[in-house]
Amino acid sequence: LMAGILYIVPTPVGNLEDMTFRAIRVLKEADLILAEDTRTSSVLLKHYDIHGRLESHHKFNEHKTSEMIKQRILAGLNVALISDAGTPGISDPGFLLVRTCVQEGIEVQTLPGATAFVPALVSSGYPCDRFCFEGFLPQKKGRQTRLTELSQESRTMIFYESPYRLVKTLEQFAEFFGAERECSVAREISKKFEEHKRGSLHEVASWYKEHEPKGEIVIIVAGAPEKKKEKIGKLYRCVGKKLEEIKVAQAGDLCIAAKLAVTKTSDTLAASQDALPLVKLRLPEPVYSMAVAAKEKRDDDKLSTRKNVN
Repeated sequence: LMAGILYIVPTPVGNLEDMTFRAIRVLKEADLILAEDTRTSSVLLKHYDIHGRLESHHKFNEHKTSEMIKQRILAGLNVALISDAGTPGISDPGFLLVRTCVQEGIEVQTLPGATAFVPALVSSGYPCDRFCFEGFLPQKKGRQTRLTELSQESRTMIFYESPYRLVKTLEQFAEFFGAERECSVAREISKKFEEHKRGSLHEVASWYKEHEPKGEIVIIVAGAPEKKKEKIGKLYRCVGKKLEEIKVAQAGDLCIAAKLAVTKTSDTLAASQDALPLVKLRLPEPVYSMAVAAKEKRDDDKLSTRKNVN
């Protein structure tokens, strides 16, 4: 007997037209549909004339039901998992069932489709080539530790939040990330009253104090600016690479240029003094010494030439 397949089927986060043709077909053909809330999903299924068998699978019972569902799939049933909105497993039940099936060697097919954070991220205007998805932060234990770690995160950050906790969360972000850190709050993605509020954490928090938020919330926070030492480090790595490619005489000029660049880009004298010694640390000592010696020798030669001309 051939085992069945577990299908992970995304459902619209707002507009019912975001449902894909393939998702509708899979749900119609499935032997069993697992739903986070059968009452919510019944509305969607009725809209698309889907009448398959429907059972509940949510965070309160998934530890108990995952093993049972695995056995039914092994017996040949094709099972489709849906959540109230979006892609199962993304801040919704689904991970445990998928892991159980993968460990058993059961085929898992996840359909592409709706998820709230992707349109919120792309619409934010912040870099989306690299980002980190945090979902819902822990409410108590570990929250401050996590925020402290994220305060140095340079990638764009994505959070889910309840409208009732939005202002408090934005104020907490301002405390850990800085009040001037840029953010974008996306509300009611794909619905009639979709809204994107952009600005500093302080500005957006103040706005929502005066305008009570409603609906599903996605918070996009700009990553932390790169530290100056990291930028300086990139400069040194570039210098070191060039030193391997050019003559020692030319390297002398490049080392001096690196020193000047570090000095000019430092905001304070103290920062400059801390950074300058790193030039030697980033370059092999023999090469650095030879480069500087070559530079000094050329300078002496130029001075001698001028004296002779005079």
